[in-house]
Amino acid sequence: MINVLIVEDDPMVARFNQRYLGEIDGFQLIGISNSIEDAMEKINEFKVDLILLDVYLPGKQTGMDLLEQIRMEQREMDVILITAASEVENIQSALRMGVVDYLIKPFEFERFKKALTSYRESNHMLQKHSTIEQEELDLLLLRDVQDTGEKMSLPKGLARSTLASIYQELVSFEEESFSTDDIAEVTSISRVSIRKYLRFLKEIGVVDETLVYGIGRPVYQYSLKKMNIQRIESYL
Repeated sequence: MINVLIVEDDPMVARFNQRYLGEIDGFQLIGISNSIEDAMEKINEFKVDLILLDVYLPGKQTGMDLLEQIRMEQREMDVILITAASEVENIQSALRMGVVDYLIKPFEFERFKKALTSYRESNHMLQKHSTIEQEELDLLLLRDVQDTGEKMSLPKGLARSTLASIYQELVSFEEESFSTDDIAEVTSISRVSIRKYLRFLKEIGVVDETLVYGIGRPVYQYSLKKMNIQRIESYL
């Protein structure tokens, strides 16, 4: 198993990365850190093979400082940057310090899966051999890992067919916001179940949720995030 440390100060993003990491075989999460100091404590305490590292973190130090430190200390671990930092200067610096991949937020799950799958296969091949031929090395350095077509597992209690039905209805609202009741009116699904599915869609970034106050009890309104709509395809 490849031991992974997630370094991310946004709890929602950290959970998002943790969820998707758990869907890819061969990886084991050893911890989540929200600061450079906590990350170094875990690095010193556990065997870490791969760090999923954000650049912008609380305090004076950034993820780039952590990357530079582990390179100076010649620690045997790899780094994939997962960050909103899209400046060319940051990207160039990270590549020069040997990151194995660089994901710019927001990204699709398929890009995340591709990064982790490619790393896993490369790591496996290098672990198996003491020497390697040019042809094999070219496969490591130049190949484009193919999509296996595997479907993502839904959280316990959710079903693909029900998710597909709800998704079909919420797409019809396009730019308009909608509520649990709006979906319930056009489906045979209970409001309690619909809330569970909408909560899941919120977690993976497919819908936004807003609490609206008016006459009577507050109502949650949802809207579709079209830029992230492809994230649901892995579950259907």
